[in-house]
Amino acid sequence: MPLQVEHELHERRKGRNYGLGLILACFIAIIFGLTVVKVLQLGDAAQFERFDHVARPQIIPEEGAGE
Repeated sequence: MPLQVEHELHERRKGRNYGLGLILACFIAIIFGLTVVKVLQLGDAAQFERFDHVARPQIIPEEGAGE
């Protein structure tokens, strides 16, 4: 049984699908870029740990440790 020739509607949908795929890829690239910039701006890992808005007693410096 021979393969059927694609209908003209499939060609239009293929173009829309490529366009939507390109838009989604750009959106993912923007989100990834923003994440990388945010992590790089934080600096060291200790700052990154503190940024989760949760109190962690183990990362609070002790009062007598600096002496």
